[in-house]
Amino acid sequence: MRQRFGRTTPESEMRAWNNSLIRMESVLSHSTVPDTAGIAIEYNIPYTSKRVDMIVSGKTSDDRNSAIIIELKQWSEVEAVEDKDGIVKTVLNGTLHETAHPSYQAWSYAAAIMDFNADVQDGNVLLKPCACLHNYNEIENDPLLDHIYDEYLERAPIFRKHDNRKLTDFIEKYIRKGDDLETIFMIDSGRLRPSKSLQDVLASMMKGNEEFILLDSQKVVYETILDAARKIEKGGKKSVIIVEGGPGTGKTVLAVNLLCTIINESMSAMYVSKNAAPRNVYKKKLKGSMRSTSVNQLFKGPDQFHQYENGILDVTLVDEAHRLREKSGMFGNLGENQIKEIMEASKLSVFFIDDDQRVTLKDIGSVDEIKKQAKKLGVHTTTLKLDSQFRCSGSDGYLAWLDNILEI
Repeated sequence: MRQRFGRTTPESEMRAWNNSLIRMESVLSHSTVPDTAGIAIEYNIPYTSKRVDMIVSGKTSDDRNSAIIIELKQWSEVEAVEDKDGIVKTVLNGTLHETAHPSYQAWSYAAAIMDFNADVQDGNVLLKPCACLHNYNEIENDPLLDHIYDEYLERAPIFRKHDNRKLTDFIEKYIRKGDDLETIFMIDSGRLRPSKSLQDVLASMMKGNEEFILLDSQKVVYETILDAARKIEKGGKKSVIIVEGGPGTGKTVLAVNLLCTIINESMSAMYVSKNAAPRNVYKKKLKGSMRSTSVNQLFKGPDQFHQYENGILDVTLVDEAHRLREKSGMFGNLGENQIKEIMEASKLSVFFIDDDQRVTLKDIGSVDEIKKQAKKLGVHTTTLKLDSQFRCSGSDGYLAWLDNILEI
């Protein structure tokens, strides 16, 4: 765990694994699932920080690659939460907490894999999520099975303490033949690409949001970046674009526009910002009818890039790039340089920046630093400027006056 995830394993987690895996060993040993089926435990979904408790892979009777996504819980009781979608209450670490319903959790992991993995999509891989609560007794009017969770229970069935045979039947239905880990390897090494359904939903939501309409220099910068992304898709060299703009020049709106357009053109893209507030605002705006787990994968902070493979993303759009730091992680002890790591993980890195807006002494983002890191990597840099101000009635004069008052 220390080598794979950069952390040690708590004693409580070790006990949970032991208890849950004993249950799964019993289920699989009394099944017809062949020994050549694949097994993955604590599997880290590519492109995310999420881990699947267990995957069983194989093939269906008609030789279709198949994977059972299993969420394992030691819960013994839950409370339904009526006013929040897909949420339950249960005791975690001795205290009652709200958390995702196990069926929602298992389904969201399967959806995250399907929505961003080209090999899974093109290979018509069957992903079947479920949840196993091996300490949970069946009760009358069970809150775990409340009708408010019907949508998720249909997508990812629940198996409780005395449902061993039902869980075995579920696995056997989709794992008829072994695959020698082939399906798990497809998931793990698959090319990163948004699914067609994700593209369609993003495109339809953009059309319905007037605030995403681009004005003046926004449109010019947008088309320039989009052209660079298309060249990257056709095999162009890794490149960096710096977009300079003061407060209210529409950097965030532009970045979100580009995210949606690039995703809709079957390229992989991510919106990155140090500050969670703009990420959360736009995630909420874009969710609409789309599953939240898919939208969440498009909006990230910069702390994970030291873990990403070189060139895994087609385009990374970094908002508030002046807030980037040298080190990542809660304690600032991970990685080397966030600017460098974003460039390495991306074929096209776009940095939206205002050199006058650095907030803390730890912020290293600047036009000069971005150019310096690009030069070290041998990557060509293009600088663009947004010169129209939108939040103060389009007054560039107002910004000039404000800069003068603040002596910046």
